[in-house]
Amino acid sequence: MRIIGYIEHPGMKITVFKTDTRISVKFETGFYEQTYKFPIDVHLQNLDDVKKLVDQAFISAVRQEMERMHRISVQAAARRPPEKEHDFEEII
Repeated sequence: MRIIGYIEHPGMKITVFKTDTRISVKFETGFYEQTYKFPIDVHLQNLDDVKKLVDQAFISAVRQEMERMHRISVQAAARRPPEKEHDFEEII
């Protein structure tokens, strides 16, 4: 797998990878990432084709999914039991 390029976006890092049989598009924001994999065909072969595929509607859906991932993470963290405070000897 090799990087064939990047798609500019102000809020996410978007990296495009290519293998012999597929193209992968990875979206990254802070703690979260999503990767979408597409088979190579006559309509999807290079970075320009990917830029046409990854339109505003696609990016908007990815952003919504990132927000959902964040909510899931926050909710999971809230369910963890609180950490026990350490008891130290009193020094006088």
